[in-house]
Amino acid sequence: MTRLEDAQTLLGHRFAQPELLAQALTHRSAAGARGVGSNERLEFIGDRVLGLIVAEWLIERFPKEQEGKLGLRLAALVSKPALAAIAEANGLSALLNVARGEVKRGVAGQATVLADALEAMLGALYLDAGLDVVRQFIRRVMGGVMEQQFTPPKDPKTALQEWVLARALPLPDYVVEATHGPSHAPEFTISVRVGDAVRRGEAGSKRAAEQEAARALLELLK
Repeated sequence: MTRLEDAQTLLGHRFAQPELLAQALTHRSAAGARGVGSNERLEFIGDRVLGLIVAEWLIERFPKEQEGKLGLRLAALVSKPALAAIAEANGLSALLNVARGEVKRGVAGQATVLADALEAMLGALYLDAGLDVVRQFIRRVMGGVMEQQFTPPKDPKTALQEWVLARALPLPDYVVEATHGPSHAPEFTISVRVGDAVRRGEAGSKRAAEQEAARALLELLK
């Protein structure tokens, strides 16, 4: 019960349907057979709600920018690393319901798990309270990140390619390593290699997974 109370304090909302929040905090490892009762469904809707609210915010904040630059800003703000950093800064890992064995492996602190849980909480908040309440929360926890975005970030794949070309290195090599999940919501794992350096990315589309992999590899190379 303390977990739910702390989560409601973080979100700034008292749930009429606390079971939604409980589900949002439940990792697949602690759910029923085949992940029934986990936060995956709420993550699905939370991802869409987050994208809408951040897109709306960007249109408001940068009224003269065109779609291309806005898209780069949006991708950076809602990326897994960005969301994981926000989740970690707000102590979300301590609120997650994770199977005991997975706790020992540090699953609750993994970036992908934290990002997914944050999106699931947004989904639960939306279903319980509506868009305005979610908007208030997002603007509160993402305000600092938004303020720091003075110029549009570069597309990670483009930035990685420019980095290797400037050093006469071989072009990045992207490989689809795995595809899992249902057909309506697939999850892709893609690796990118430059020389001996390799990093992986996971996302719901090949392009997004490539971007995550490129972002991770660029951080390593730099």
